[in-house]
Amino acid sequence: MAKLLIVDDDLSLREFLTIFLRREGHEVETAANGLKALEMLENDRFDLAMTDIRMPRMDGLELLEAARQRGIETQIVVMTAFSSTDTALDAMRKGAYDYITKPFKLEEIKLVIQKCLEKSQLVAENQQLKKKLAQRSAVKSQFVWTSKAMDDVVTMVRRVAPTPSSILILGESGTGKELIARMLHDGSDRKDRPFVALNCGAIPEQLMESELFGHVRGSFTGATKDRKGLFEAATGGTIFLDEIGELTLSLQVKLLRVLQERIVTPVGDTREVPVDVRVVAATHRNLRESVHEGRFRADLFFRLNVIEIRLPPLRDRRVDIMPLAHHFLLQFSQRISRNIQGFEPEAEAILVQLAYPGNVRELENLIERAVALETKDRITPAWLPDPGQPAWLGRGAKLTAASPTEEVQRALAAFEAWILGDGALIDFESLLDQFERGLLEIALKRTDGNKTEAARVLGLTTRSMRYRLEKYGQTDPLGGN
Repeated sequence: MAKLLIVDDDLSLREFLTIFLRREGHEVETAANGLKALEMLENDRFDLAMTDIRMPRMDGLELLEAARQRGIETQIVVMTAFSSTDTALDAMRKGAYDYITKPFKLEEIKLVIQKCLEKSQLVAENQQLKKKLAQRSAVKSQFVWTSKAMDDVVTMVRRVAPTPSSILILGESGTGKELIARMLHDGSDRKDRPFVALNCGAIPEQLMESELFGHVRGSFTGATKDRKGLFEAATGGTIFLDEIGELTLSLQVKLLRVLQERIVTPVGDTREVPVDVRVVAATHRNLRESVHEGRFRADLFFRLNVIEIRLPPLRDRRVDIMPLAHHFLLQFSQRISRNIQGFEPEAEAILVQLAYPGNVRELENLIERAVALETKDRITPAWLPDPGQPAWLGRGAKLTAASPTEEVQRALAAFEAWILGDGALIDFESLLDQFERGLLEIALKRTDGNKTEAARVLGLTTRSMRYRLEKYGQTDPLGGN
């Protein structure tokens, strides 16, 4: 069965083709003009669109051009009663797969659709293969190490990758947990099947169940059609659940059932869908502590933690800093066509002394910034922070815990005035909001804008952090994303 779009200003023809093609087992939607069709192609996925040439507002050839300019890859067949060699060639030049003339025979339509869908499937398979090869190449090129600690990690990964066991990856933010998950997938017999990744702290709680297990049409507001969940989409392959510690207790129960019984039940449905998925989970939290505090189920923890892989922070393997720095230097120099040969000795000395609370990701961002700003053929200390300062600060700039934001200073001044009894009245809730917003701002500055790391520093869950940021009507107090 394929999903088809019929575009024609003739209502009777649209209805005729809809009835015929649905009897053939296809899902069919229609549009009366090119503008409506273009909107539908942008917002949904169709296997094939069949469009008339002569239509008001936007004709078939204009639709072809607009679709290709916007990167829409749906195969398009044109239909016309005004056939001529020129019209056909023009349609093919603009990206049409084929054309048919009116009046057409039903067998002709069936044959054109069959051939077009075969091509679409071949194109999709080639794109998927290219994507997998690119992902594997990216993993191999980004994973750089010389330390004994990381050598032990990679040895463990290679040993357990071929097994079907669930893996729990522990480590601070930015240490490369997803890269390790991809290495586990690529080293298994599932490497030719999907690798699906989900950050459990990035999806609102009310949507998480649908994201994981799917839903049926009408199961909740906005569920306009059936949708597979990520477990079903990853069948035969690997699902990577990052920040697993952010899942609510109710979702932990449902995830445990999936791991135990290897079935999922879509939201709003009663059927049970079998899934064959290897689960790799990761978190920066201490899950044993979360279990002890009742925030994470012990049975789920033991189900996930069949094999534990712990990634050391960058500050504990400083021998890896310069190999990684040179790797990122080459990567970013090539990307922006710069000829930067290396690092001055003073710059290298700074790099190996930094604290790196954001680990490898922070080092990567720091090198990208330095490459973009450096005017010489080697990275100088001018574009690097002082030891102990975050990567976004330039040389000589300082940020200390004793440097509160202006909002915190104003709140402190108001509180001091109240304590001294000058008769001023304060708004207690507003005062608390100012403190909270100021603390969030400081934490985000300290972590170079990394919200997950800022939440960890403040002792908040990612979901709680998101709630507090949204409370002020913007993504974060700094006005970022």
